[in-house]
Amino acid sequence: MIGTEIEHLIKLISRLPGIGPRSAQRVVLNLLKNRESLMQPLSKALELAAEIIVECPHCHNLDTVSPCSLCSDPGRDTATICVVEDISDLWTIEKTSSFKGSYHVLGGILSALDGIGPEDLSIQHLLNRAKAPNVKEIIIALNATIDGQTTAHYLSDCLHHAGVTTTQLAHGVPIGGQIDYMDDGTISTALKARKAV
Repeated sequence: MIGTEIEHLIKLISRLPGIGPRSAQRVVLNLLKNRESLMQPLSKALELAAEIIVECPHCHNLDTVSPCSLCSDPGRDTATICVVEDISDLWTIEKTSSFKGSYHVLGGILSALDGIGPEDLSIQHLLNRAKAPNVKEIIIALNATIDGQTTAHYLSDCLHHAGVTTTQLAHGVPIGGQIDYMDDGTISTALKARKAV
């Protein structure tokens, strides 16, 4: 029989993405067995994070300062804004060190099935940012899913009147990919997005 407090902890942990009830039970047992070295430091770190981490009013990234360290970095190119679905996408692109512009986190993508419309995302804020005189290009960096592409087309239509260049990440054959292992959609997209060499 599991105690009420432990059961409550398992339920909370199982609400995290990618962790089901059995994985949550293993996590909780590990935490309880390592209270001093893991559970207590984790508890303190979570409490501190909840107090000091804020959403950036410019790009919607999370940081301990506002505006975030990316938006307040004078070395970043503010003329280019890369639009991503979620903060994890921003972090993934930033890890590559290949983009030195600004970001804009939408907070999701349009989805009729999930009832997510333009008013549920930070689209209006993006449109306002795009009207700034220094902004020259908006890069739409959304996933190549149906909802992602629907959102990309919607953004492209909205940004058409903002007087900025709108581009989208290239899709197709990945580096190191073998054509005979790729799905039809990837090959079709790669053929349509071909370029001169």
